[in-house]
Amino acid sequence: MEFSTAKQSDLPQLVELLGVLFSQEAEFSPDAGKQHRGLSSILADPSRGTIYVARNGERAIAMASLLYTISTAEGGRAAWFEDLVVHPAHRGRGVGSALLRYVIEQAKKDGVLRITLLTDADNERAQALYRKLGFVDSSMTPMRLKFR
Repeated sequence: MEFSTAKQSDLPQLVELLGVLFSQEAEFSPDAGKQHRGLSSILADPSRGTIYVARNGERAIAMASLLYTISTAEGGRAAWFEDLVVHPAHRGRGVGSALLRYVIEQAKKDGVLRITLLTDADNERAQALYRKLGFVDSSMTPMRLKFR
């Protein structure tokens, strides 16, 4: 298994992976067109974010993304962690944990001062993984305002 940043040629596999993820999440549902647009936007402009992949040969078997912003609280670059998903055929082998460790190390090297994430409230397995790698519960409450 190899870790790297995603390439434009990975786009079909990334859309497929997000389809798997969004079919499992409570607030979202798969829409290949939307996922393609969002991923293309990130891949086209590295200042927006980075998509990381775990590869088995040439195939992306897992993905995760960081989206960048500036934190006034931290006084510098912060990231929003999104979309950790492992293809179902490769689950249970530590791929997700290893990819997340890689993302965290890359973020540190890139000067990110804080990573924030959301997870489904009932996804205890994911929460245990995040805590194991140093994430802590926040007293902040997530809220959304959607326009479409």
